[in-house]
Amino acid sequence: MKEIIYTKDAPNPIGPYNQAVLWKCTNQQTLYTSGQIAIDPATGELDIEDLKTETHLVMKNLKAVVEKAGMTLEHVVKTSIFLSDMNTFATVNEIYGSYFNEASAPARETVEVANLPKFVNVEISAIAINHN
Repeated sequence: MKEIIYTKDAPNPIGPYNQAVLWKCTNQQTLYTSGQIAIDPATGELDIEDLKTETHLVMKNLKAVVEKAGMTLEHVVKTSIFLSDMNTFATVNEIYGSYFNEASAPARETVEVANLPKFVNVEISAIAINHN
């Protein structure tokens, strides 16, 4: 069964999509999040002037969506990181890594793209699994 996940603690979608979709089976739940960017959910405004602040906000938004689905970042099995400039990898990686236990960190890819929504510097999505 498909359940739409929405929390006011993460930004509203800026297009025809949802923050996340939770797929529920008999003994497993799989969460697919949309990419999160550095929109402050309280104000609806972008915060991209400092890459460290931007990346923390992206991760906080991602965490809020995952938690709304009844999971934690420990349930995340895969992330996708999109960067507007691969030269920012080290900074983004440092912040990203502070949200995960290195021993159980999810699989991931990081790619540079030509542009991101609202011309942000970083966007991150995740897949999380919870066994009942």
